[in-house]
Amino acid sequence: MLVEVALRAVFFDVGETLVDETRLWGAWADALGIPWFTFMGVLGGLIERGEHQDRTFEVLKPGFEPLLENETFGWEDFYPDALSCLKRVREAGYLVGVAGNQSERLERVLRDLDVPADLIASSASIGAEKPSPAFFHRLAGLAGLPVEVCAYVGDRLDNDVLPAREAGMVGVFLKRGPWAYLHAHNVASRRPDVKIESLDELPDALAGL
Repeated sequence: MLVEVALRAVFFDVGETLVDETRLWGAWADALGIPWFTFMGVLGGLIERGEHQDRTFEVLKPGFEPLLENETFGWEDFYPDALSCLKRVREAGYLVGVAGNQSERLERVLRDLDVPADLIASSASIGAEKPSPAFFHRLAGLAGLPVEVCAYVGDRLDNDVLPAREAGMVGVFLKRGPWAYLHAHNVASRRPDVKIESLDELPDALAGL
């Protein structure tokens, strides 16, 4: 027997889903004394090989210790469709959450900016990092909801969408940012629940589930 479950919460990844990380990665390149083109090229190569983005620092400057205080972003770094989407999804009656693989410092930045969300968290504060199922289960737990009534929106199939699905959430793939463009070639075979090109499309996509 097929049982229909009404979606009640939508969680959003941060980097390259809500926030354009170009300026952030550029600041890391400057801190390393590396041209942006070189830094982005190495980062892209590591993404294509499926390696963690932090390997960029090891490759370019072995022994370099990234300082967390260099991590920040502001209103100007949010994609143009991001905040309006959060508001529209909230107005549609969903609980809105924002959480990614971030430090507690960046979680505080989101809180200080007063991002329109009911719940703001990070991998650091919940004690689990994507793609672990624990990340998604703990996120749903913070909202007081079962995972089955939650959706997760992200730009990566490997870290966001498919792990969310495996944990029991609806997985929404946003084709934006370097990971997304590389992963988009695998969408047909790996099947996210929803695929969108812009966050402007999300409210209608959710309504059509």
